Amino acid sequence: MIEIEKTALDGVIVITPRRFGDARGWFSETWNDARLREVGLDLNFIQDNQSYSAPRGTLRGLHFQTNPVAQDKLVRVVRGAIIDVAVDLRKASPTFGKHVAVELTAENGKQLLVPKGFAHGFITTVPDTEVFYKVTAPYSPENDKGLAFNDPALGIDWGMPESELTLSDKDKLHPVLADLPDYF
Repeated sequence: MIEIEKTALDGVIVITPRRFGDARGWFSETWNDARLREVGLDLNFIQDNQSYSAPRGTLRGLHFQTNPVAQDKLVRVVRGAIIDVAVDLRKASPTFGKHVAVELTAENGKQLLVPKGFAHGFITTVPDTEVFYKVTAPYSPENDKGLAFNDPALGIDWGMPESELTLSDKDKLHPVLADLPDYF
């Protein structure tokens, strides 16, 4: 019914809901609280967000919120495709500073669960991409933080040259991991 796939980073998982198709198209239950609690996912999502990115190469991130409003995020693509990235910011973790990258597309239906203590970002790999994500805490400008997408210590391959990326001014100014305070 729902496929759960662990990644190399503890807590970051790929959820692939089953699709039921016929001549009309398909139906998918993208979140079922009771069923996912049975497999250990006890999350209280309180807000849904959606972003639209017109050009291919739009990079959003790497973002996170600090305590007491740190967020778990469940990310999926409703149109287009992205490479979705989670970076471990938990100082005591054996995978601190490591990342995973997962292709999420409207066609594959995969979702990435990014827990508290991780920075999150994505790059669009096709034009006109819409990303939908659920979060467990409200947006808080005071707790909104970021990590440099191009920090060499992270070694993230975004799949295209930096000169071809479209970023917000804010996302161009985030600190590198070595300069980040101990938030988690």
